[in-house]
Amino acid sequence: MREVFIDTEYITLGKFLKYVNAVDSGAIAKIVILDGLVLVNDEVDTRRGKKLRHGDKVSFDGIDYIIKNED
Repeated sequence: MREVFIDTEYITLGKFLKYVNAVDSGAIAKIVILDGLVLVNDEVDTRRGKKLRHGDKVSFDGIDYIIKNED
């Protein structure tokens, strides 16, 4: 599992995928999210505006990420 540190209260799912370089653009992020290829906390979530916070887990393309706050 890869730890991803953010310095804000939350990051949206679409921005997160770009932030970790899982996708090349917001357009691709939108497609993979709407196609149900992204799991948030082990469930499909099709909202690219889904707010991810400390402790949330994202799974995409065989990689698991965990959101952590920078302290």
